[in-house]
Amino acid sequence: MLITLAVRGEFIQLDQLLKTTGLCHSGGFAHAEIEAGRVVVDGVVESRKRAKLRPGQRVSYGDETVELVAESVS
Repeated sequence: MLITLAVRGEFIQLDQLLKTTGLCHSGGFAHAEIEAGRVVVDGVVESRKRAKLRPGQRVSYGDETVELVAESVS
């Protein structure tokens, strides 16, 4: 399943993304999943819990993929 997430500002941290999208129920769980090598950013396993992610990047976790887009300004 593809989830589109609008990024406010310049970036979102990986652990915050996992919580914001509901893929992880807590920051601690998100940290454990990242440490275990279960999170992939742009096709590469990401081990940095607070990696700064920007619009245009894709994060995969389990069967889910999150595509980051810039927040539109109205």
